[in-house]
Amino acid sequence: MRVSYLYEGLLFLLLVLLQVLLLSRIALFGIVTPVMYIYFLLKLPIGRNPFHVIISGFLLGLVIDIFLNTPGMNAAATTIVAAFRGTIMNLFYERVEHDEFVPSMYNEAGVFIRFTVFTVTLHLTLLFFIESFTLFNFLNTLLRVVTSTIVSVALILAVDSLTYKKKSGDQA
Repeated sequence: MRVSYLYEGLLFLLLVLLQVLLLSRIALFGIVTPVMYIYFLLKLPIGRNPFHVIISGFLLGLVIDIFLNTPGMNAAATTIVAAFRGTIMNLFYERVEHDEFVPSMYNEAGVFIRFTVFTVTLHLTLLFFIESFTLFNFLNTLLRVVTSTIVSVALILAVDSLTYKKKSGDQA
């Protein structure tokens, strides 16, 4: 149990550093902004206490906001996604036998991809509409959501596929 909290802390720190130092500086064509820090909420175990998930989501967004000088936008978006994470997981995952089940490409790839696409789309929709705070440039904001979702999901799936731990019974 303590190992999983240590892993979560290291993942939190690594994703914040990756987002702040590298990904937030990327703006492809002025509309695509890759977001990797939401991967932290995707990789929390299913049985994690909802209060822990919401606090973790808020702290994640707050730390990103502090470094990127965005007044509460990321904190609001990640807190809302964290609050609905249990409901979203129930949409995609059947009842799991143990609480320490961590969603992954190698458990159920199709389900994980759908879960990731839905969660990242929700997060980026909230984030970009909070950022624009208007429906005046609705199509531009929607274009940013769609393109950033595609790039972010591709990045998240690539990273998740690299973190596969080979079991002793698997053949090469």
